[in-house]
Amino acid sequence: MLAVRARALFDGVGPGLVERPTVLIENGRIAAVHPGGLPLVGTDVLDLGAATLLPGFIDTHTHLAFDASDDVIGRLTAADDSTLLQRVRTAARASLAAGVTTVRDLGDRAYLTLRLRTETAQDPAAGPHVVASGPPLTTIRGHCWFLGGQAEGVDGVRAAVRERAERGADLVKVMVTGGDLTPGSDPYSVQYSRDELRAIVDEAHHHGLRTTAHAHATTGIREAVATGFDTVEHCFFLTETGVDFDRQVIEEMAHRGTTASLTLGALPGGPPPPAHIARRIPSLVTGLATLREAGVTMALGSDSGIFPVKAHGSYPHGITAMTDFGFTPVEALRAATSTAALVCGLAGRKGRIAAGYDADLVAVGGDPVADVRAVLDVVAVVRGGQRVG
Repeated sequence: MLAVRARALFDGVGPGLVERPTVLIENGRIAAVHPGGLPLVGTDVLDLGAATLLPGFIDTHTHLAFDASDDVIGRLTAADDSTLLQRVRTAARASLAAGVTTVRDLGDRAYLTLRLRTETAQDPAAGPHVVASGPPLTTIRGHCWFLGGQAEGVDGVRAAVRERAERGADLVKVMVTGGDLTPGSDPYSVQYSRDELRAIVDEAHHHGLRTTAHAHATTGIREAVATGFDTVEHCFFLTETGVDFDRQVIEEMAHRGTTASLTLGALPGGPPPPAHIARRIPSLVTGLATLREAGVTMALGSDSGIFPVKAHGSYPHGITAMTDFGFTPVEALRAATSTAALVCGLAGRKGRIAAGYDADLVAVGGDPVADVRAVLDVVAVVRGGQRVG
């Protein structure tokens, strides 16, 4: 048994901190949480001093196969599978070092993240727990077609979903719209018909798989919600000229229980956002408040790997960014822990510091409830009951 002590603890739900906690860990799970001091005999003790303990961070949207370079597509397509797998492993270790103990990977090539999933299950120090979609479904030459997930027509997309189920994917990711990363792709245009989207959702749910939709734009979000997707990635309700948080769509999301995986945050020091993005930010702040007030569940992803400012290991900057977009520190911490676990299908196992949950912990300097920037100071990481950082 291992006992972990710290100055304070945020349990993933809040609303505040537990003072002077002792977390007892046995066989990779949390056996008990005791507030205040606890005499310990015959137990290994990890005393983290003035740090604050939190549940290990959960990144709901990452791309471990992308290397966050200036030429993500070129470097990926030029790499053979062996080289790419090594990059995936390196990205996973960088995420773990930043306190991310679970990732939901939403786009790889050749199902390489499923191999990583096996490796990190056997060796917690090798990287986070992995939830993997494999190659995302997209149209011919559609967004991220180079990952190998091209499929069209009702029969074609059903077959693609069955392939993912047979390969052991945890969920199905669909490029409902185009995206900026892919030349010739339009992020404001829907790539699939409603019949195709409904077929994907129906086939996935038949096999017990969740579905998630790439959609920055209101057009794509509307189609994803109407056809029954479980989660919408990005979910910023963009239009070609601005932002349109469609209240009817938002109300439908809340009614259906459709969740949102927000991809916020970036490393500091990068170039400022283009003017057409910068002028949308005030409307995004207002729109995200509308989602919150409507009761839409929102978790935090990074979209790490796609740009240099979205490097693997940058996830804590997304937590601080949430407060810039109008969320409280406690709301941001929940989005990175307990709510993220829910979106990943891991509620009851991840995202909380409570008896019976996986012993995935991150310790940070300072008090993140008072100053959320404390999450940038990771001083220790525990995964599966082992200290790995």
